Amino acid sequence: MNQAVEAFLNKVWKEITTIYAQESKRINEFKDGSTLQAGVHNYLRVMWRKGKFTWSKGKIHIDFSKLSYSGSYKLEVDTYIMELTDELLTEEFFPALCGLVDDLFRSEELGSRFFDYKFEVAFEFEWERLKLTLNKQLLNEPKLSQLQKTLDHFIQTMTLSDSLILPEKDIFFFAYHLVNPDLMKQDVEVIDPLVRRLSDKLTTKQELKNGLISRYTLALKKWVNNYFLPQHFTRSDDYGMIWTLKEDHPSVDAREMDFFLYAALQIGFTETDIPQEYMELAVQLGSKKAADYLKNGSGKFARTYRGALIEGRNNDITQTIEIRILSEEELAYKEALDYIIDLLKQGFSKSYQLKLESSQKNFLPLKELARSELHQFFANALSYPALFPKLAEYADTAMEEYAWYEDVEPSEESVMPGTYAVMGLGLYSEDYFPLVCRYMELVDTEHQLAQDGYAEAFIEVHGVKKELMPVIVSILQGGIDEGTLVKNLTIDSLELAEALFEALKGKEIYECEMVLCRIFENIENLVEETQKAQPPLKEAFEQLLALQIEMT
Repeated sequence: MNQAVEAFLNKVWKEITTIYAQESKRINEFKDGSTLQAGVHNYLRVMWRKGKFTWSKGKIHIDFSKLSYSGSYKLEVDTYIMELTDELLTEEFFPALCGLVDDLFRSEELGSRFFDYKFEVAFEFEWERLKLTLNKQLLNEPKLSQLQKTLDHFIQTMTLSDSLILPEKDIFFFAYHLVNPDLMKQDVEVIDPLVRRLSDKLTTKQELKNGLISRYTLALKKWVNNYFLPQHFTRSDDYGMIWTLKEDHPSVDAREMDFFLYAALQIGFTETDIPQEYMELAVQLGSKKAADYLKNGSGKFARTYRGALIEGRNNDITQTIEIRILSEEELAYKEALDYIIDLLKQGFSKSYQLKLESSQKNFLPLKELARSELHQFFANALSYPALFPKLAEYADTAMEEYAWYEDVEPSEESVMPGTYAVMGLGLYSEDYFPLVCRYMELVDTEHQLAQDGYAEAFIEVHGVKKELMPVIVSILQGGIDEGTLVKNLTIDSLELAEALFEALKGKEIYECEMVLCRIFENIENLVEETQKAQPPLKEAFEQLLALQIEMT
C-alpha cells in the first residue's frame, strides 16, 4: 500500500475506532431496547474538505450520521495529503477502508446492537476544483433474516392478535419497517390492514396513536421523496419542494402508483397540503385515479349536501368547502355552520378554503384581515346575534395552533382557523371574551400578523375599563413579538393602573415588558410617566416598573 494512503487510512481508522469504542459502551448500557431494532449505526462518511485558500490546508471530517445537526469530527493531517491522487484513493484507500468497516460490521466486537443490518460507507475528497465521491453499501444477510423473523412475530402476536400489550418502543420501529422494502412489500393490501388494526387497538391511547400516525406518515413521506418521486422527477431547487417531470422517466408500476396515492392520503393526516401536491404529480404520470381524487375528493366525506336553505360541496384533497346560500337569512347560515362543523368533526382539514355564493358582502372592521370569501361568510353569519353560540362552537372546533386557513396565498394575511369567528365575537359580545383569550394563547405570534391590530379595534368598541384589563392584556400578549404600540390605549387613572398590575401579576418578565411596551411604547416612557405622576398614581406606576425591574 502506498505510504501516503497508509498514513491517511491509519489516521482515519484510529479516530473511527476510538469513537466507536466510546459509542459501544453507551449503547451496551441501554436497558430497554426494542427487538425490532437490528442495531443503531448504519452510516459512515469520511470527507476531506479543502482549505479556504489552499486545498491542502483543509481537514478530515468524519460523520457517523446523515443528519446534518449531528456534527462532524475534524482531524488535522500532515503533508502526505499532497501525495494522494484520485487513483490512489479509488483503488487503495477506499477499498481498504471498506474492508476494515466490513470486518467490524460483520463481527460482534462492538456488541450485537451496535450495527444495523445494512451499512453505507461514503467517501468524499475535495481537490482545488473537483470532488471525488465514492459509496458502498454493506449488507449483513443473517441479521436481516433475523429481523424479518422478529417483525413477522410482532405482526402475529402484537398487531393481528387480540393482545392489547403494545410496547411503545416497538411501535416506533414498526412504523418505519412498514415502508422498508427489505422487510415489507410496498402494497396497499399488505400495509393498510396492519395500519388500521394497530390504530384500532390504540383507540383508547390517543397519545400513542398520534405517535404511530406521526411516525408511519413520516416514513411514507421518506419513501415518496427518496424512492418513488426521484424515479420520475428531478428536484428543481435546494429544498426539494418543486418536482419537474423527467423527459425519459420510466414507465410507472401500477402497484407503486397505488401505494403512492395511498401514501399521499395517509400523509394528509399530518400535512394537509400534501395530498393535493402529490395527486397533481401523479396526474403528470397519467394517473386517472389521482385526477378523480382532485375532482371529487378521496370519498371519505359525502361529496355534496343539499339542505333547505343551502347547498354544500367539499373536496378533502384540495381542502375546499363550497357553500351556496339559497336564501339570505339566519337559518341558512346556521345550516351552513352546522355543515362545516360536522365536516371538521369528521376530520376534514381545518386549513380549508371556502368558496361562497352569497349576495351579502359583509366584512369585519379589521383592516389587517384579508377580504376573502371565508372572511365574508363569517362576517355575514355574525350579522345574526342568535348565531353567536353556533359561531363559538365552530371556533372551538376549528382553532388549532400552527395551522392556517387556505383562503389566501401564504402571506402576512394568513390566519389561524377560527380567526374570523373569534375576532367578530370579541367585538360584538362580552360573552365571548374568554374565547378571545383562548385564541390569543394559541395564536402563533411569530408567523401570524393579523391579530396585532385587534387590540386597537377591541378598545375602539369596548373602551378601556378596569374589568376588561385581563382581556386587554391577553390581546396585547397575542400581538407580534415586536410589541406594536396601541395608540388608543392609555393608562391615566389609579384604577386602570392597579387593574393592569393585577392582570400582569404572576406573568414572566418578558411578558410584562411586552405588554408595557405596547401601552407606553417603551420602558423609558413608563419611567418618565412615573416621574411626572402624582401620588397615588405614581406608586401604581412604580409597581408596574417593579414587574420588569430585572429586565431594566
